[in-house]
Amino acid sequence: MFEIRVICAPEDADRIRQALAAAFDTGPARQYPTRDGKRARLYITADHRPTTPESE
Repeated sequence: MFEIRVICAPEDADRIRQALAAAFDTGPARQYPTRDGKRARLYITADHRPTTPESE
């Protein structure tokens, strides 16, 4: 397991969560504002998906 941190525009947060969920097994995302309040910080716990013969 590992944690992904993304700093983005708040309006992009849902799209980024969805893209990461499509690429990894993810847990719930935690979202906080940046210090300047203009962007969002996303913290997402993720893990690699197991490879299957079909995915290789």
